[in-house]
Amino acid sequence: MPPKRTLALALAVATAATLTPAAAARHAAPARQVTLAVNGGTALIDPETLAVSARGDDGRSRSLTAPAATELGRPGPVHRADGGRVRWSYPDRGLRATAYVDHGRLALTLTADRDTRIAWPVTGARGSLQLPRGEGLDIPTADPFWTKGEQKLTGTTVDVSADLTLPLWGYSTGGRHGVSYLIPTDIGTDLTFTRGPGGHLRTTAAHTFDKGEGTRAYTVTFALTDGTPVAPAADYRAYLSERGRLGSLKEKIRRNPATKRLLGASHAYVWGEARTPAGIRRLRALGVDGMWLGYDAGPDPMGKEAVAAARKAGYLVGPYDTFANGQDPKTADSPTSVWPGRVYPDFCVRDADGRPRTGFGGRGCYLSSAAFERAEPTRHLLAHRTRAMVRNGADSYFLDVDATGELFRDHAAAHPMTKAGDRAHRLARMRRIADSGLVLGSESAQAWANGVVAFDYGSATPVADGLWALQKDREKWGGYYPEAAPGIFFKPVRLPASLSKAMYDPRYRVPLYGTALHGATVSAERWELSYEKLPAEKTRRALLAMLYDRPLNHVLDGPTLARHGREIAALQKYFAPLHRAAGAERLTSFRFLTEDRRLQRTVFGGGKLTVTANFGTAARDGLPGGCVDARLRGDDRPRRLCPADLR
Repeated sequence: MPPKRTLALALAVATAATLTPAAAARHAAPARQVTLAVNGGTALIDPETLAVSARGDDGRSRSLTAPAATELGRPGPVHRADGGRVRWSYPDRGLRATAYVDHGRLALTLTADRDTRIAWPVTGARGSLQLPRGEGLDIPTADPFWTKGEQKLTGTTVDVSADLTLPLWGYSTGGRHGVSYLIPTDIGTDLTFTRGPGGHLRTTAAHTFDKGEGTRAYTVTFALTDGTPVAPAADYRAYLSERGRLGSLKEKIRRNPATKRLLGASHAYVWGEARTPAGIRRLRALGVDGMWLGYDAGPDPMGKEAVAAARKAGYLVGPYDTFANGQDPKTADSPTSVWPGRVYPDFCVRDADGRPRTGFGGRGCYLSSAAFERAEPTRHLLAHRTRAMVRNGADSYFLDVDATGELFRDHAAAHPMTKAGDRAHRLARMRRIADSGLVLGSESAQAWANGVVAFDYGSATPVADGLWALQKDREKWGGYYPEAAPGIFFKPVRLPASLSKAMYDPRYRVPLYGTALHGATVSAERWELSYEKLPAEKTRRALLAMLYDRPLNHVLDGPTLARHGREIAALQKYFAPLHRAAGAERLTSFRFLTEDRRLQRTVFGGGKLTVTANFGTAARDGLPGGCVDARLRGDDRPRRLCPADLR
């Protein structure tokens, strides 16, 4: 963002005379136009329609949002309030509006006195759309693949609080100008994609004001950016930092030194021989000096000897667990779904009609975090569960679901809960686990969890339409058997062309999540999408991992160690010094170096690490296609990795 300007405010009234700021402070003005000085220019709000435009310091004008797509009714008078805030209302809709400047951004908050819904802002530009699906996408707004094709966004709607890893989106034009949209009040907000003028992607946010859900306030911030594809994420990182809500791996390491072993470590779930002392010694003998090892809580979890061997090798090791599912103990299909007493069914999340909310995959029910929080001070259900899971000496913990965006409203009379309450309960229990000395990870950690989790699986994966359907096809994808090497993890799969393009085409990929949160957490792909699961994507996935300075994840058993052990070791050997130097640093720069977007560069820690990846087939600037060069500060020459040469 441009350097901060002095915050100034004026009320412009479309009459023969113009009120001065002093006069505006004394009198209510007709609802005509509100102007606020923001970083990089001046924002202009039309209270009649909520249309917002900006006049940049360069004299150029641009639209930040079209008029609201919902009828607002006639606005009330505009008032200047204390602190430079401007207020007006929409009496017909029961809405009060407040516009103000927040650290150089324009912020606009709508507060409702009744349940209602409004579709606003309505945004779009001829250029590129930045969307935090997984790690992040930068989508040319007229690209037919996204506007008309099998993976089209047009006609779809995402829940900002559940389906995006960061509560934002952005647009850029010409690589020099852009707008960042942040939604601090993400719960209750959707984002719908349509085709606007000229066939360009258009986005419309809609917020549901619901007293019972606690979503009667809706805030949107607008920031003028330099147009780089990661500018909205940089804006959000600043937003978190300004509020003391940006986590720090350095601080997490200070509080728990074991966390340092995440730096430079690859990740793997282990089965069969790979979860035995001999298997772990075999992995270390291959040269793997950093690894996070996870295991399921099935009938043959890791024993004390294997855990001791992993810790002796310098690895982190921890169980998979979830607090989200409860089943009848007599028929439960997983130990993690069995709870003492009447946790099931008494703790089930209840719909408005009183029925239990069916659990993932039609199994049992989702358990209420409010019920657990109410019971914890006296029954210690979660504390006992966690201690039992790490009785073998494990020093890490993967808690599925908790950090994701799928939140629940619970209508149970014994433990009512809003989605915001669910989020708060999850944060509280994750913080207790982290404070107990375990290195905590969770699934697809959303930004609100960055202060408590040290790592996550899923935030790096831009899941596209068709992936879940493919995974449900057990014949193609694999199932949960054989127990020692389940096909769902071990069976190699080739993605359909459109799915491969939507998820791994580097021309659309940008590190939004990394720009916002690198140095706060360690991000990886989904645990069922191991490096070996998608052989045709190996080169692109390896280059993306090195470019974004994040680990690859694997699934291991004895045969896998025999087939791929040397490749896994070589990848970790290359990654380790880069991540140990910069894994706790900020991602400070990302650029497309060529017009075709196949040559890309990242910089971490203001120059501690510079990585250049060539996703093409021909050499560019001396870097062969399908290879990556990394240079640590002080290196005489770059360190090169060509993943295809390892296979």
